[in-house]
Amino acid sequence: MPTFFVVLISIYLAGNLYIFRRGAQALVAQPFGVKVLLAILFWCGALSFFGSFLARNVKLPVVLAHTSHEIGTGWLVFTLYMVLFLMVFDIFRLFNFPCKYGFYISFFLTLSLLSYGYYNYQHPKTEVINMVINKRPVNNEQPLRVVSVSDIHLGYGTDKEELKRYVGMINEQKPDLILIGGDLIDNSVVPLYEEKMMEELAELKAPLGIYMVPGNHEYISGIRKSVQFIKETPIRLLQDEVVTLPNGVQIVGRDDRSNKSRLSLQELTKNIDPAKPVILLDHQPYNLSETENAGVDLQFSGHTHRGQIWPISLITDHIFEQSHGYRQWGNSHIYVSSGLSLWGPPFRIGTDSELVVFDITCK
Repeated sequence: MPTFFVVLISIYLAGNLYIFRRGAQALVAQPFGVKVLLAILFWCGALSFFGSFLARNVKLPVVLAHTSHEIGTGWLVFTLYMVLFLMVFDIFRLFNFPCKYGFYISFFLTLSLLSYGYYNYQHPKTEVINMVINKRPVNNEQPLRVVSVSDIHLGYGTDKEELKRYVGMINEQKPDLILIGGDLIDNSVVPLYEEKMMEELAELKAPLGIYMVPGNHEYISGIRKSVQFIKETPIRLLQDEVVTLPNGVQIVGRDDRSNKSRLSLQELTKNIDPAKPVILLDHQPYNLSETENAGVDLQFSGHTHRGQIWPISLITDHIFEQSHGYRQWGNSHIYVSSGLSLWGPPFRIGTDSELVVFDITCK
């Protein structure tokens, strides 16, 4: 894993050196003072990512922390698209089609894409899935409405104001049950306490309860600290546990695969009642073929974000057998959410943020 991050950082820095060189060539006619100022601003932006990461456990003023986080992580996507556009113009140059304003066009196209991506991120979609399960729970005359979300990533990126909006969206659906598929927390619980985000989470309303499983980011944030924070909210955290609701629905909450000693799905489900509906929460969507064999009717997962932006989405589509959306595996229904919020860069390009509503009829 350390080698992986070293490679990524090396690629990131190489990309910024490439942009800087092309920018210096485009700005050669500008006064020396202007070039120095732009160079300082450029490298402040490029290196701000490291600053925002190192300061994740530091108590900072909310506005400063949020702004530095968005600039630092946003620069990752700025770098990606600037490099892609500049490479296109370099390829044109190789075939004797030089463009004098290639850098400026690349800069304009990148900013346009980022503006669209930010707007798209700020407008999550609501996906409604009508589902029939051939099992009958106790006392269920009406369809069961389950609102499911994942990957909210509360912290310096998704702040209390964003959380308030998300809570409103969830409550607006009038859920019977709320499920959270992991990564409620981003990289640290420090900003959650600083902004008292437990106050907003306390506004979530569902008569059958609110259940959650850990994601890898609860472990990145420190699983003990994450568990302690969640205990201060109405959310019940399930770590390799099975809960049976008053209506007979069984919720299987699997610990994240970050815990190498977590139970296998077979072990976790060995005592479930196969005659009653079974909902599985498992943050990372791996080994999905095991789900039907375990007697699961509905699995809800997240983690992938579907890459958040193109072309990273192509990579996640290749890595995961189901990287996003709904699919039926035999008698099991599986939904992999792209996430209500996201990690890092505040952009959705080629993907969408989403809230998922399951209207489940049992008969």
